Amino acid sequence: MSDRRPTIQHRLEYAAVIMARALVRRLPMNIVLGIGTILGRLFHAVDRGHRRLALSNLEAAFPSRPESERAAIARDMFAHFGRLLTVLLKFSTLSREEMLERVEFQGDERVTAAHALGRGVLLFTGHFGYWEINALVHALTLHPMAVLARPLDNPLLHDLLEQVRGRTGNSVIYRRGAIRRVLRALGANQAVALLIDQHIHSADAVYVEFFTRPAATTSALAALAIRTEAPVIPVFALPLPGGRFRMVYEHAVEPPRGDDSEALREFTQRCTDVLEMYVRRYPELWLWMHRRWRDTEQVPGVKGMFPAAEPEEDSGG
Repeated sequence: MSDRRPTIQHRLEYAAVIMARALVRRLPMNIVLGIGTILGRLFHAVDRGHRRLALSNLEAAFPSRPESERAAIARDMFAHFGRLLTVLLKFSTLSREEMLERVEFQGDERVTAAHALGRGVLLFTGHFGYWEINALVHALTLHPMAVLARPLDNPLLHDLLEQVRGRTGNSVIYRRGAIRRVLRALGANQAVALLIDQHIHSADAVYVEFFTRPAATTSALAALAIRTEAPVIPVFALPLPGGRFRMVYEHAVEPPRGDDSEALREFTQRCTDVLEMYVRRYPELWLWMHRRWRDTEQVPGVKGMFPAAEPEEDSGG
């Protein structure tokens, strides 16, 4: 639980989310998706700064695509993240049985086989698709996971999201002082999930190519794979027609080829390549409105989408 004192703005934001959750609880999924689409398109219309940032990133990633096509991807991306929010609120009100009725799994036998090795499993994805939904339903059919996350700025919403993430048996490990707890979880043959697509400035950053541009990326995934020999499996949560979702577990990434800095960078590149493959297939499902690259245009008045990176090093149990 967060020990930060909430401000009036925090309380207003929390009240709005609680009212929204009470609303979607009673609505069918197709209406929930529709509300999310409207919400996302509204933000696309009014948030000029993040719209401009998304278009700048899309132009750099897809220079050969027509401007109209990149603009359509940006609109669809805003709509998707509106749906992600409303669907997460909806899932936070569903029973376990109701959640499972809404999802299907592909490649989950790879996770089962990885757990059979007894070294735990490292799962990774990006700010792509319905990653929060995957974390919820993963624990219902496979082993509960520990989710490596960053605290939210709003302490009330932070506590609410932690409750939602934990309602199916998962736990949350926050970045500061995380390493010992991650190692403990892997040693108990649990899964640990993390996102690999946030630009970071901490000491463990390595630069890899993401859409042919240098992107500072955590090497923690590679370091953990070397230290524990836990299999590393990419996972992606995709939308399906009818308000359903598919959880895709890809083939495990081949282990790091050594234990030096170049092996860390090369393995991180291969993991990033898998994420890029999915983003290229479904560009509207990735968060183009955050500063993933060091050369991203600085848009005045536009805040980052995430808190500043914290050190990865362990600072206690």
